[in-house]
Amino acid sequence: MLPFISAMKPHRTELYQDVPSTCWPIVYSPDYNITFMGLEKLHPFDAGKWGKVIDFLKEEKLVVDDLIVQAREATEDDLLVVHTRRYLNKLKWSFVVATITEIPPVLFLPNFLVQRKVLKPLRTQTGGTIMAGKLAVDRGWAINVGGGFHHCSSDKGGGFCAYADITLAIKFLFERVQGVSKATIIDLDAHQGNGHERDFMDDSRVYIMDAYNRYIYPGDGFAKRAIKRKVELEWGTEDTEYLQKVQTHVEGALNELKPDIIVYNAGTDILDGDPLGGLAISPQGIVKRDEVVFKAARSRRIPILMVTSGGYQKRTARIIADSILNLHNLGLIDKELATSGVENPKVEQMLRNSVADLSKLSLQ
Repeated sequence: MLPFISAMKPHRTELYQDVPSTCWPIVYSPDYNITFMGLEKLHPFDAGKWGKVIDFLKEEKLVVDDLIVQAREATEDDLLVVHTRRYLNKLKWSFVVATITEIPPVLFLPNFLVQRKVLKPLRTQTGGTIMAGKLAVDRGWAINVGGGFHHCSSDKGGGFCAYADITLAIKFLFERVQGVSKATIIDLDAHQGNGHERDFMDDSRVYIMDAYNRYIYPGDGFAKRAIKRKVELEWGTEDTEYLQKVQTHVEGALNELKPDIIVYNAGTDILDGDPLGGLAISPQGIVKRDEVVFKAARSRRIPILMVTSGGYQKRTARIIADSILNLHNLGLIDKELATSGVENPKVEQMLRNSVADLSKLSLQ
């Protein structure tokens, strides 16, 4: 039995409260953004990118504040569904958080400030991922405009990832949502997702596909044993090769096992020029990649949860917004479906997918 799997009755949580049917299943909070005396600028991560994505979507009139699902912060009890108490206690030491976030000056800050200014945003994003998991099952799709902390496992953080939001979202669904017993993680961040891989190492209910630059962090050979479909990429991989591999392996993964939920880790650090990713994918390539994944999910009527994960250039926020707009324009995320209030979105999708809709799903 995995260390974070418990036979205990699920605890009460505020994260699974009903969401008004008028809201899009797009989850966000202004608390996602990390700003504190400029310290966030010492890491290449754009610690305000999540708010910028929402601003772009507002400019394009896709969303307004009242129609966005407001993320709630994951509580300690929520986190203990996966994390060990020993690990959470370690986060009360500023030097541990400095190591995980790769921002050395955090070491010198009192921990109450570290909790408020660094860890609370990450806990709120984690709560957002858990909430979006339930929304995806209820409504067919959901996007957390944050999260994707795929280097964190139940007892260890790293790579700017302090909480295992992907593991938590899946574990919450398995424990609390009837009919969800299998999950597929499609991890297309430039880095190997060693956190969720370690967590689900011996769990046959979770199928992991991971496509990453084989030469960069974390290089976790043990965690690789959990990957069912491994796509190791070379330095400087470009659009044509990348998109061909993504389409082949996403289709292959979903043909091998039809899950009850897809968790899609949509990192934009594959972008050409990213200081940490080492790949060379264009903005158009990223938009197309997301389209491929959502088309595969929609054609099989599998609920999909997308998290935004890594991306270390100022232009990534615009690309994420452009991708969400493209998914909407293609009918792959649909507000009418999202607010239909049906109990079974899979059935609703089946009814709604006309022959014309299905023909649109074939790749151009």
